[in-house]
Amino acid sequence: MSQLQIRDDDLTGQAIAAFLQAHLDEMYEITPPESVHALDLDSLRVPEITFWSVWEGNVLVGCGALKELDTISGEIKSMRTDKVHRGKGIASAMLKHIIQTAKQRNYTSLNLETGSMAEFAPARALYTRHGFEYRGPFGDYVADPNSVFMIKRL
Repeated sequence: MSQLQIRDDDLTGQAIAAFLQAHLDEMYEITPPESVHALDLDSLRVPEITFWSVWEGNVLVGCGALKELDTISGEIKSMRTDKVHRGKGIASAMLKHIIQTAKQRNYTSLNLETGSMAEFAPARALYTRHGFEYRGPFGDYVADPNSVFMIKRL
C-alpha cells in the first residue's frame, strides 16, 4: 500500500460527492430507511462537522467526520472505506486521526452510532479494537434494534 494521505475536505469535489452517494446507497440497501443515520452532502456541510477524505495517491479510498456535540464531546460520522480497499488499515488510520483531533479539542468522549446487522460487524470490531464500548442512545438518537451506540472515554 502506498502512503495514505488524510486531507481536510470541503465537500465540493466530484469524487467525494460520488463516494458519499455510494455510501448512502449502500446504507439504504442494508438498513431500514428509518434506521439510516448516514448524512448527505448538505447535512455534512455544517460548522459543527469537520470532514476528511483519505487518499492513496490520487485515488479516494475513505472518509470520516467528527461532529461536535458540545464543548467536551464529539460524534464520529461518515466513516467509510471503499469496498475495493477494505482490509488495508484505512479505517484504522482515519479513526486514529479522528481520536487525535478529539483529544486536541479536549473532548472527554467520542460517541458513535453504527448498525447492528451482520454487515456492520467489521465496523463494530474496529471500534472495539480502538477502545470503544457499547452504550445506550445519545443526543437525538432513540433505542433502535438496527442501531448500536458506542463511546470512547478520552
